[in-house]
Amino acid sequence: MQEVLEWAGEVWDMGLSDQVFEVMCPECGTMMTIDPVTRSIVGHKAPPKKRMFEDFGEAAKAARDADARRDSIFAQSVEAQKNKDDVLAKKFAEAVKKAKESPLTERPLRDFDLD
Repeated sequence: MQEVLEWAGEVWDMGLSDQVFEVMCPECGTMMTIDPVTRSIVGHKAPPKKRMFEDFGEAAKAARDADARRDSIFAQSVEAQKNKDDVLAKKFAEAVKKAKESPLTERPLRDFDLD
């Protein structure tokens, strides 16, 4: 299939063929096979997956490190829950103190009042 373009009295041969061609996706590296006649993807080949670890020892060490980190985060959350009541009581006392120092003299403006 040869596509011809005529513009301003000149004939341009676009050089399109019926042969499929391959294009690589710049984002993921997939090779796509494209049919120029139907303008659709007729095949694709995913790139090879990269290994996260070179050997089993490294994977086991990473798993142990992840377990230790998870245990540490859990211990921190348990400690935070133990102190939660004290922290909330202090925040409430501070809010009450602030409210007593600057009492409201007039009613706050509501959205309903603006209508």
